[in-house]
Amino acid sequence: MSNLEINKNYVTPNIDEETLKALSREQSFWNVLKREFKVDKLATACLIILIIIFAVLFIGSALLDQEEVMKIDLKYKYEPPGDKFILGADLGGRSIAGQLLIGGRNSVLIGFAVTILTSFIGIVVGLITGYYGGKVDNIIMRICDFISILPVTLLIITFVVVIPDYTMWHFIFIMSIFYWVGMTRLVRSKALSESRRDYVNASKIMGTSDIKIMFGSILPNISSIIIVDLILEFAGNIGIETGLSFLGFGLPPSTPSLGTLVSYARTPGAMSSKLWLWLPASLLILVMMLCINYVGQAVKRASDAKQRLG
Repeated sequence: MSNLEINKNYVTPNIDEETLKALSREQSFWNVLKREFKVDKLATACLIILIIIFAVLFIGSALLDQEEVMKIDLKYKYEPPGDKFILGADLGGRSIAGQLLIGGRNSVLIGFAVTILTSFIGIVVGLITGYYGGKVDNIIMRICDFISILPVTLLIITFVVVIPDYTMWHFIFIMSIFYWVGMTRLVRSKALSESRRDYVNASKIMGTSDIKIMFGSILPNISSIIIVDLILEFAGNIGIETGLSFLGFGLPPSTPSLGTLVSYARTPGAMSSKLWLWLPASLLILVMMLCINYVGQAVKRASDAKQRLG
């Protein structure tokens, strides 16, 4: 049978124009992410729970006066949950519910602020080192190696003790000094491979500026990986803040924190007869960490799927 006969007998599938457009349309990261959340019901439920928790924390704390919440009233010392205090009171007669709302907001704000600052520094420095390489890469990577071997927790505790009139913003700045290294290494490794691709070489030949290539071409192509790391770093930074506050070296004593509330578990008899002191904060931290982790895993799978799809 000749080629002409074969072509005559071939029947073109009946595909409409809209279907062809849908098939030819490039799969964006957000489309892949939306599909991933439709499939993973647990991740969707965790995202909804996170939105509800954040809304309650920020709206509830906005309606409270921190000075009034932290005002000591020994008349209500260790008051159990009831009409006066929904979640009971602590050693100083202060509302656990009020401290939970304000402390939860503070912990989320610190985690978010540190994540944004460290990610901004890490993305800029990582793109520069990955794009230029050579001596620039050598110098910056040695600085990163030096910071990585430092006892970061002990240094943060030292700064907290030394700084006078210590506030939450000091704590955010101190954490940001040390925790930008991880994002820098991630972005550098991705930028190194991207900078050797044909589209980067073509942009250089056309005379495109280095800044435009780095932030206009390379950064969008590695953005899905960065988004995944941002979500996981956010959870990690909340954990660091609550851990240091639990030890007494996080936020100032006058500023509520989830870590401070959990530290009430060390109060004599709290583990057995005064559960309201530490259990609500512990459960809130547990739920937030689990939800952020599940959402992060869904975003990571979407990122991997986007890479496979191109």
